[in-house]
Amino acid sequence: MIKYFLLLVVSICLSIPLRAQNLNTKWRGFERVNFTIDGHKAWYVKPSRPLAGKPWVWRASFPDWHTDIDSLLLAKGMYVAYVDVDDQYGSPQAMQVWDDFYNYLLNKAAFAPKPALEAVSRGALYAYGWAKRNPDKVSSIYAETPVCDFKSWPGGKGKGIGDSTAWQQLKKVYQFTQEQALAYKDNPVDNLEGLASFKVPLSHIISNADKLVPPNENTYPLIKKYKALGGQANVIIADNQPQELYGHHFNIEYPEKIADFLLKNTYPVKPALPYTNYSKLRNGANNFMYAVTQKRVATVAFLGGSITFNPGWRDKVCSYLKERFPKTKFRFIAAGIPSLGSLPHVFRLKRDLLDSGKIDLLFIETAVNDRVNGTDSLTQVRNLEGIVRHAKRVNPLLDVVMMSFADPDKTNDYNQGKIPAEVANHELIAGYYNLPSINLAKEVRDKLANKEFNWNDDFKDLHPSPFGQELYFANIKSLLQKFEAIKATKPLLYKLPQKLNSRSFTMGNYQDINTARYDNNWVLDKKWAPGDKLDTRPGFVNVPVLSSEKAGAQLTLSFKGTAVGMVVVSGADAGIVSYAIDNGPYKDIDLYTPWSSSLHLPWYILFSGDLKRGHHLLKLKIADKHNLSSTGTACRIVYFLRNE
Repeated sequence: MIKYFLLLVVSICLSIPLRAQNLNTKWRGFERVNFTIDGHKAWYVKPSRPLAGKPWVWRASFPDWHTDIDSLLLAKGMYVAYVDVDDQYGSPQAMQVWDDFYNYLLNKAAFAPKPALEAVSRGALYAYGWAKRNPDKVSSIYAETPVCDFKSWPGGKGKGIGDSTAWQQLKKVYQFTQEQALAYKDNPVDNLEGLASFKVPLSHIISNADKLVPPNENTYPLIKKYKALGGQANVIIADNQPQELYGHHFNIEYPEKIADFLLKNTYPVKPALPYTNYSKLRNGANNFMYAVTQKRVATVAFLGGSITFNPGWRDKVCSYLKERFPKTKFRFIAAGIPSLGSLPHVFRLKRDLLDSGKIDLLFIETAVNDRVNGTDSLTQVRNLEGIVRHAKRVNPLLDVVMMSFADPDKTNDYNQGKIPAEVANHELIAGYYNLPSINLAKEVRDKLANKEFNWNDDFKDLHPSPFGQELYFANIKSLLQKFEAIKATKPLLYKLPQKLNSRSFTMGNYQDINTARYDNNWVLDKKWAPGDKLDTRPGFVNVPVLSSEKAGAQLTLSFKGTAVGMVVVSGADAGIVSYAIDNGPYKDIDLYTPWSSSLHLPWYILFSGDLKRGHHLLKLKIADKHNLSSTGTACRIVYFLRNE
């Protein structure tokens, strides 16, 4: 395993387009190491006596401007680094160069994982652009007269002077029309939630006389938003200093104070558990990377519950892929539905995903809802294996990533020395089918124990805060970079092994409610919506529903397969049903759930998963009793389930 890890690290380093120039020079009396990254000039300056852990400051632009701060930091033992992507204005292309530069300095030069960022003027477009994409990798940001909204500069759309030549250049590198540039919603001043959640301290120095980059359009709105999000930030006013270039240039009166700010937030280097500890590459994602890098057309799908449905890590994965591979045409399928776990997914897979066309990469997360919904361990295995085999039978070249997300129950299990059953089952299927996997549940527990953050203040909930969303994305990004490090030159076909469980639901599907026979107590509502004010879930409202509120209502369903069940919407009046299969004894199932009092919850019920292949008959009737917490005897069926 150690040998393989070292080979992977080497491959990651070699995958970064790098050319050493062997032309070390002097910079302010210190040795400077010169090289290129992705064809861009780059360098770092060595302190005479480096501090432990190699802390460093990253110059974003104009590296030879106001270098007193850097000289002080070098004297104190910090490295100074720079990569030249000027005239790209913090564009996505520039951010990819920054990623490669960062990875090189970490993996090749063993720099600390969290640099301080130092931005001058337009350099803030780079520094904030990268910091917002990587808030977990930044210790602090110092910015001098920073551009925080390119509509202000170079756009000149406010009170500033602007620069028409630079504005045209910016639109070209971003591939924006005028309208797109003005409508852009990810300037440094925007989307600061993730950065604030990681408590990255900011310090700006400005002059109120600045007519090129007016503070009222740049620094002041950014700092105001950041503080409102709970972030730490301050503004140094340099109005009493000699002013040049319309107030954009001035002397730095106390460079030692700024150097101290950067040093104290960067050193001592705080050890963080690496993301690579919590992912397993196995067979990787060769076929997805081949689609991305060679065919340049790829579909990525996300199957999960509310953590997948909600905005956050999923959006960041999509944005990252589009920025990393700008020549590839991506299609993204968001198939997350709140409250649903592996049992719903295995039966809705065909309609909600596979019928949508060829998929190249599928992310699966079910561990949280499987625990919450009380899905037993054996059924979890049958569900997860069924999803993998069904999807790979439709597309044998499909790559799948299995993910186990965090919740307090899983943290408690790990603290007691137990592997959560849901995590064990995800890893069981991933290992058996050689699929890459990420154990975010273990990562969160370990980082909590390592005192990198705490649950109440940072992560906050099993539906992650911005901090948690950023943490999830950073781990997934780390795995995607592992995929990229192994070059895909041709598709690879892996033969499916025998079933791990012979009863896995490898042909799960919905059966139409119109195929049932029912008495006059039932009503087929072609566009059901609740009559009360309770909430609903997407895909389970304004759809056909077979419903009855009368005790004694009966129906029968003929079906073919090895498993049968149904999907109901369970609200405050959910009742109890009795069912029998093939004239067997009747059994009761309570349709009322712990959430039914406040929500018409999509609830998936498996009557049996162990039937012989062939034709069967389901009988169902509404009982004349109900849960003590329920207000009625309703049964509202959206679909029947079967495994063919």
